[in-house]
Amino acid sequence: MFFFLSGFLLFFPVAGFSKDYLSFKTEDEENNIEVFKKASASVVYVTNKAYRRDMFSFNVYEIPSGAGSGFIWDKRGTVVTNFHVVQNADRVTITLHDQTGWDAQVVGLAPEKDIAVLRIDAPSAKLVPLPLGESGSLEVGRKVLAIGNPFGLDTTLTVGVVSALGREINSVTNRVIHDVIQTDAAINPGNSGGPLLNSLGQLIGINTAIFSPSGANVGIGFAIPVDTVKKIVPQLIRYGKVLRPVIGIEMVPDNFAARYRIEGVIVLRATEGLPAERAGVKGIRRDSRGDVVLGDVIVAIDGKRVTNSDTMLSILEEYRPGDVISVTTDFGGNKKEYQIRLSSP
Repeated sequence: MFFFLSGFLLFFPVAGFSKDYLSFKTEDEENNIEVFKKASASVVYVTNKAYRRDMFSFNVYEIPSGAGSGFIWDKRGTVVTNFHVVQNADRVTITLHDQTGWDAQVVGLAPEKDIAVLRIDAPSAKLVPLPLGESGSLEVGRKVLAIGNPFGLDTTLTVGVVSALGREINSVTNRVIHDVIQTDAAINPGNSGGPLLNSLGQLIGINTAIFSPSGANVGIGFAIPVDTVKKIVPQLIRYGKVLRPVIGIEMVPDNFAARYRIEGVIVLRATEGLPAERAGVKGIRRDSRGDVVLGDVIVAIDGKRVTNSDTMLSILEEYRPGDVISVTTDFGGNKKEYQIRLSSP
């Protein structure tokens, strides 16, 4: 086929062009296709269903309450997704890549990390676990691939880069999730709980949220880092919840401390027989005149600054039962140091 343009003769081999396109791929395209083909079998569709009773007939019926994505963790049928995907569900179903549906059992929940672990009784031949990567080695600018089921569509791929690292977002419990990955790969409703992958097809995060007033993607998505996931999921499988070492105090709500411009965690009560009480930590008490007197206010643990209950709990998550921590308290210039051996839950 010939075309004339500004006195130049142009030739376009139309028939050959289609053939060349089918046989030609850039290295980046080949990588995208390879990762998608391998990982798609590991990505599942999660449906959250609720039971409702008809106000007139009193019949109970089932309605869809939400949906999202997830991925196969192991050959035993373990599925990982976001907590908010299955929150308040009366029944959860999993649709595998081959479109077979399975009822799921909730194994464990970590709302403060927005992670949920489910299990399905599917044959191991149908289960393809995702290989795990490392989020600690990520760099801004590295390519990432998000796979999920946005808007209930079949498995979909979006590609982007790591936009930022070390972000913080709030979970449904208002606990802060630390070291979150920010990406410009499109993450839309239904992608939640799906995997974020690197160029090797390894899991580096769980897609969990977007930043958008409209609820649609605007190029700012967030994923829970896989290094956090690798710590949480085994605990949820074994215990059904995240186990934290016990320090043994009741805390005054943060809003009370903020109202009186007190930075740190005010100890309401040191529980009798638990580590803090044995170390000598004191809570709120009344003096001889009946006035309320503050006791210890925790401001640091092993030199790490404690500003509120969230930072204290996040610090404690780094330790195990039996570890000895140095707790610094300070109120009105009366600074104290306590050596406390953490106990099991």
